[in-house]
Amino acid sequence: MEKTGGHFLAAIRRRDDVERPDAFPWTLPLATTLEELHFPAAVTFLVGENGCGKSTLLEGLAAGMQAVAAGSADIARDPSLAAARSFARGFRFIRRRHARTRLFLRAEDVMGYGRRLSGEAAELDAIAGELMATLPEGIGRTRAVGLARAQRAALTTRYGENPDGRSHGETFLALLQTRLVPNGLYFLDEPETPLSPARVLALMALLKDRVAAGCQFVIATHSPILMALPGAAILLIEADRIEPVAYDEVEHVRLTRAFLAEPERFLRRL
Repeated sequence: MEKTGGHFLAAIRRRDDVERPDAFPWTLPLATTLEELHFPAAVTFLVGENGCGKSTLLEGLAAGMQAVAAGSADIARDPSLAAARSFARGFRFIRRRHARTRLFLRAEDVMGYGRRLSGEAAELDAIAGELMATLPEGIGRTRAVGLARAQRAALTTRYGENPDGRSHGETFLALLQTRLVPNGLYFLDEPETPLSPARVLALMALLKDRVAAGCQFVIATHSPILMALPGAAILLIEADRIEPVAYDEVEHVRLTRAFLAEPERFLRRL
């Protein structure tokens, strides 16, 4: 996988010329000690316990690479990502080449994205209706109404008639299938959250396909299934350090295997 992936983000290096306030995210141990981080693989998984800083790191990477957010607000304006923007200013981003597109997606953003698409569709319907009612009959009205309807049809073709009416998992996979274009750089935060195990496997197949099309991914995850993607690099975040780890050594993987082998032993302790 390393040989076929698109390496757009090569590394980040700490900047010494930037002031770091005594506030989040610079109070995180990881943020205070991280000097340099490389991304040698087409897919890099960020793993660790909740609170270790993996989502903050992912958000900071997305902000530093000027990725577009798929939720209701863009990274540059989303108030919940102010810490990510601060984190990004503290590092230099080493780019190997230009990505065709850059996208940041959190699982919780999916429903906001569906609502935004539904709102755009309703607005185009309203525009077409208003043009029909207010413009005099003729070629000008025909063209104006036709343009609005064509844009509405394009939304339907790409995202379906009611993008806000699917299940969370269906919406998430459909969104990824349409937005993950070749030669893109993608930052995904816990994409397994809305997915069943079978759909996680479908996501893995999609990732493998897009890597072959020149894409690069950085993904924060808790999923032992997703981490098993062949060729992916796994970076373990623990307190003030981040280091590569083999799949079999990831605590999530070891615990899941132990539980499935002897569930009764674990359940007796509850």
